[in-house]
Amino acid sequence: MEWLYHVCVRPLAEQLVHHLRKHELLKAGDRVGVAVSGGSDSLALLQLLIEIRTELGLVLLIVHVNHKLRGAESDQDEEFVANLAAEHKLILHATSAEVAKHAAESGRSVEAAARELRYDYFRQLLRGRVLDKVVTGHTLDDQAETILLRLIRGTGMRGLRGIQPRIEVDDESASGQIVRPILDFCRSELQGYLQSLGKPWREDSTNRESRYTRNRVRQLLIPLLEREFNPSVMQNLSELAEIARAEEDYWESEVDGWMGTVVQWTPAKPIPQNYVSLNQLISPDTANPSPPLEDTRMNAIADLHWLLAEPLAVQRRVVKSIGDYAEIPLEFKHVEEILQFAAIEGSGNQLMLPRGWKVFREGGTLGFKAPEIETPAETDYEYQLSVPGEVEIREAGVILRATPEDSGKLAEFADDQLFDSSRLSPKLVIRNWRPGDRFWPAHTKAPKKIKELLQAKHVPPAERKLWPVVVNGDEIIWVRGLPGRAGLRPVDGRGAIRISELSLIKTKSGD
Repeated sequence: MEWLYHVCVRPLAEQLVHHLRKHELLKAGDRVGVAVSGGSDSLALLQLLIEIRTELGLVLLIVHVNHKLRGAESDQDEEFVANLAAEHKLILHATSAEVAKHAAESGRSVEAAARELRYDYFRQLLRGRVLDKVVTGHTLDDQAETILLRLIRGTGMRGLRGIQPRIEVDDESASGQIVRPILDFCRSELQGYLQSLGKPWREDSTNRESRYTRNRVRQLLIPLLEREFNPSVMQNLSELAEIARAEEDYWESEVDGWMGTVVQWTPAKPIPQNYVSLNQLISPDTANPSPPLEDTRMNAIADLHWLLAEPLAVQRRVVKSIGDYAEIPLEFKHVEEILQFAAIEGSGNQLMLPRGWKVFREGGTLGFKAPEIETPAETDYEYQLSVPGEVEIREAGVILRATPEDSGKLAEFADDQLFDSSRLSPKLVIRNWRPGDRFWPAHTKAPKKIKELLQAKHVPPAERKLWPVVVNGDEIIWVRGLPGRAGLRPVDGRGAIRISELSLIKTKSGD
């Protein structure tokens, strides 16, 4: 048994130590949360880190998210992980997430919804300074599956990077990283490692269901490629991802330089300064005026002569990057149309792009013009909401409440309408959204324009004008019908404030 331990266990541990040090993924003193589902990949990662934690000076904790997708099986997974934490005397941070509900409300797949909620929880722990790093058990197999899925669905060089070895989590309150330390390890060798230790793991029954595309890639496509074409296909795909990451790092550095030199940015048409809200007309408050509206969109002007003199790869990068910076969803066909428009004189005065953007040629420049902003409605309103307290919004037909909810239970705070009271002003501003407003809902990667979010929810235009939002300082933190502002949930459930709404009509009738 000692010989088996030396042959099967130590080489993997030594390989992991070398990998962690080479890429500086973890450092001495880090509080590392190991994301453990109960499956073989995450369990092997936990066991390896336990083996090397003293050597690297790491403080280990366990993180678990119960997705509530498999009934009793999900609860048994959670119990299994809790027993692991007790066995190794490690602190456990666990929560549950209503994945099926989130998938239905957001229109995302169950897999995507589960990932969003899981990573949102990781970010909460990092932002709350509970952890410095979260490590996940993504393997070489996962990397190969991801690359193949993206190739099948269509991707560029950026997509070929696959699963990133680390994700930076930075905001004004904290920073941290989500790290994937075993991307170079095959699932089969990790399972052999656990078997050599006599360590059982949990099998997720959904991994056998063919309705999931990733499962079909895992069960059908990869075995076919290994058997009929190349037994090293997974390793080759992983190396392709490594090459693509280095290429993209170089190009991103180049693009950052171009965006401030050969591409110039100017503010879009400003909002009229003489706008006065209806509430100000009814009850002027010079001491507390309505916050000015702000249009954060930027028009872009590119040096056309420089652009057309560059290789096609550079041209495509510049145009796609302008779209990324301006939040224009440009697909490959859009990029090609723009370049064709730019290269042919007399091809027209302008070219229409998604979301109302326009491209035009003028002299030696190629311009990207933001759509005209809508004129603010005369029915704009604004109120103050004390924390705690409530306010009646007649225009929207609702009562908004800010109420304390001091549950103190970590597993219960995975709620999109809970906010950390220490980060809220004593008085919040309630108003209707206005053109140019942006909002960052939980479970999303970046802020978006509220207009686009409401359009995605198919809110009728007549209702959309009066749609209520909650403003904390100069930031919108709540929008009716959407998850709360990303990163503002309480870390441990204590000191929580819930923002909720009641129908004004029902309230008046005594309900």
